[in-house]
Amino acid sequence: QVQLVESGGGLVQAGGSLRLSCAASGRTFNYAMGWFRQAPGKERAFVAVISWSGGNTYYADSVKGRFTISRDNAKNTVYLQMNSLKPEDTAVYYCAAARFLAREPNVYDYWGQGTQVTVSS
Repeated sequence: QVQLVESGGGLVQAGGSLRLSCAASGRTFNYAMGWFRQAPGKERAFVAVISWSGGNTYYADSVKGRFTISRDNAKNTVYLQMNSLKPEDTAVYYCAAARFLAREPNVYDYWGQGTQVTVSS
């Protein structure tokens, strides 16, 4: 069993930055870790994913060049550095663990409870 706990969300002005963290407990060896987000009235959407080694990363087009995903396996933690934030980035952000690199939410086995990010204009 894997437990995931996100932190680092909050309220920020447009153009600002936030760094989300996802602390994992349990057996996460060889799991890819992804970040997703869900805005009110919208489906959960892929944001970024990183392989176990950290050597492969993929991003949604909407965040490419602004967000950076990284991981520290010694600390069992995954990060999402978010720069140049826009009001449309407002959502609940979730981290998730999967056995494969994937953009589809249904591939992921474990999910955190989410952290709210609000970007004001």
